[in-house]
Amino acid sequence: MAFDYKKEYKEFYLPKDQPSIVTVPPMHYLAVRGRGDPNEEGGDYQQAIGLLYGVAYTIKMSPKAGRQIEGYFDYVVPPLEGFWEQEGVEGIDYARKADFRWISLIRLPDFVTREDFAWAQAEAARKKKTDFSRVEYLSYDEGLCVQCLHLGPYDDEPATVARMHAFLEAQGYALDIGGTRFHHEIYLSDPRKTAPEKRKTVIRHPIRKA
Repeated sequence: MAFDYKKEYKEFYLPKDQPSIVTVPPMHYLAVRGRGDPNEEGGDYQQAIGLLYGVAYTIKMSPKAGRQIEGYFDYVVPPLEGFWEQEGVEGIDYARKADFRWISLIRLPDFVTREDFAWAQAEAARKKKTDFSRVEYLSYDEGLCVQCLHLGPYDDEPATVARMHAFLEAQGYALDIGGTRFHHEIYLSDPRKTAPEKRKTVIRHPIRKA
């Protein structure tokens, strides 16, 4: 059976709908950076997602392409994630979607090296006749965070975020968004197939001791 990161690492992908503190270890990702409203039809964000999945599935299917990656095992491609920020805002202002700066992400298995990534990037470009140069190999150490499962539409996230912030302050922590630490979302539901009220999204914010 294929290895499923969501099931094997439930503390990072399947938290409860109540805030909790978690220390996230260093991970490697496929990443595409961009700006603007993610809801724009055919916009930059949607194009970025297509680029990510193009490389992600090239790596997953690499044995069939004749690429022997050391340590390879069959796995389920992890869920789409995103780092979000807006200039001059600590956190997110959901009314200003056009001002988003984002990094779209898909986690990579640890066995994928930079050389394997470079092969997959070139192989995806060759097979799909598309420029995949925007996709990068990103190593990221997220560290100490507060997180919570959000149930419902993305625009209703502020209520969940407010509960998270009240919880972290009560536990003696302070929000630490800024620089290289971001508002982080992990999308457990496909918005094309899931009604807004049934969507599941992990929200994670970096914190530090107050």
